[in-house]
Amino acid sequence: MTRHMAGRRGPAALAALALLALTTGASAAADGVPGYQMASDGTPVNGAASTADAPRLDRGQYADTIRRGETRHYAVALDGTSNAYFSAVAAPRPGTKVEDYTDRLTVKIEDSSGTTCGPDGTAQFHSGGTAYPVADYAARLIGPDVPSCQHAGPYYVVVSREGPATSGPEPWPVEIGYLTEPALKGKPPSPPAAGSWSSATPAPPTDGTTRQALGGTGFNDAATVRKGVWKDHLTPGETRFYRVPVDWGQRLNLSAELPNSTAPSTTFVPSALGLAVYNPARGVVSAGSFVPYEGKPAAAKAFTAPVAYGNRSAPDRAVAGMRCAGWYYVAVTLSSRTAVAFPQGAALTLRADVRGTPQAGPGYVSPAGDFGLTPGDDAMGRPAQGAGGPLTVVAYAGIGAGVVLLAGLGAWTVLARRGDARPVPVLPMDQQTTQASPRRSAPPLDG
Repeated sequence: MTRHMAGRRGPAALAALALLALTTGASAAADGVPGYQMASDGTPVNGAASTADAPRLDRGQYADTIRRGETRHYAVALDGTSNAYFSAVAAPRPGTKVEDYTDRLTVKIEDSSGTTCGPDGTAQFHSGGTAYPVADYAARLIGPDVPSCQHAGPYYVVVSREGPATSGPEPWPVEIGYLTEPALKGKPPSPPAAGSWSSATPAPPTDGTTRQALGGTGFNDAATVRKGVWKDHLTPGETRFYRVPVDWGQRLNLSAELPNSTAPSTTFVPSALGLAVYNPARGVVSAGSFVPYEGKPAAAKAFTAPVAYGNRSAPDRAVAGMRCAGWYYVAVTLSSRTAVAFPQGAALTLRADVRGTPQAGPGYVSPAGDFGLTPGDDAMGRPAQGAGGPLTVVAYAGIGAGVVLLAGLGAWTVLARRGDARPVPVLPMDQQTTQASPRRSAPPLDG
């Protein structure tokens, strides 16, 4: 099981990061495909089969594992004013055998009497057998139109894994996240009026300047991208994560594209490229089936609804997911079966467009945290000096390379997690390159 250590101070930082790199690197497959990197400040936890033994969770990130057919319980104490979100990320090791739709992870919230609070979250695969990180959340919401779970008191987060006997028997690493959204100062905004926004997908950006992006392995090290055209490189079986700032009233228009194959012969791959969009609480906004590939250029696309507080009451979960401003996550997966077309990996073009004029938010009684964008974010979306400690860029060498290199950049910089141990460049802003960066809440490391 992957275990994660909280941030250490002073000389202990080197040992902590080295151990973290080795333990998380063990999730990579033998062919060097990087596995999901859990939060460096995540807390190891063992969910219980019974609510009587459920470990207590506070706000933050937790690392656990779950076997097929298991259900794990975690205890939380909720107030009677804040919305609470509990996400579950299933991160099966690259190369694990998974079955579409029937292999899945569900997360729900129950009060002490067993009443379920709102709809379950379900994370499942759409890849034709390729294992990749999937996530969703369940939420306890406070509001005049919510029929249950409005009281303060004990609650339970329930995470279950289902799957057929034909899928891999290995336990899955699972990352549990707990976020709270403050109450509003006044009455909640009404849902957007029907027909107030268009569902017709616009053309993706065609900017003349193409920038390089080094995608992360998951939510915690997702690379910041903004409006424009971005290039990356994926190994078959790999998933790269990116994050985009989206404000109230704005929406995402995305296109992830593969080039034509230069291999002598290319076999048709029915599920080749997947594009998923998650909101700031790691809830699914868009995660449809993978697009096919037959040697010609192919694209997976997504176009979201505009961000609006009132979206949360929408029956369509794709609309309901666009419920808050903040950092939205984009996950791009290249099927392991595309190796016949891209034996050396594939060039990825990611076209990102944030459309719409930012609008004023609904007005929270306290800082929105992850449920908003603040002036403290600098141009690359990392914490500004004084807003969360010095900038920290952390990546990891693939376990197949057997190397962890740390360099002082005011904080520790670790060379690339890629299987070929290419270093992650830390470049000036004028070179317009973005790279995987840690969560804004990551603790600073003292030299």
